[in-house]
Amino acid sequence: MIKNLDELKSLYPGAHVWAFGDSAQMANALSTLVIEGHKTASCSTLASHCELENKLTVGDYNIVLDGNDLPVCILRTTALKIIRFNDVSEKEAALEGEGDKSLAYWRREHQAFFERSGHFSESLELVFEEFELIDS
Repeated sequence: MIKNLDELKSLYPGAHVWAFGDSAQMANALSTLVIEGHKTASCSTLASHCELENKLTVGDYNIVLDGNDLPVCILRTTALKIIRFNDVSEKEAALEGEGDKSLAYWRREHQAFFERSGHFSESLELVFEEFELIDS
């Protein structure tokens, strides 16, 4: 069972703490997909990854927050790779577990997301992360 953030930080020292997406609604929706077992991957821009002081590596723990900044689950990173936006496959899109899990849906929604942040191009380099749910 998920505890408060301070307890989780002591159980998982060095864990990354973050929420999915760019809104409270998106954080809630995507974390629910993880908890239900539909979402086992995510991605971010390589540029944003490089800006992190504490870069994500395979084996890291992640405390995922909901739209109210409350912890909802613990993830462990199982794989990382760099891939261009236009090289994401049907399989990778399906791992993200969003919408109808199709590549067309993934491209449409992720293009809109990256455009909102001002960082979209077909050749945009992404860090594609696969993870496993540890606790919820």
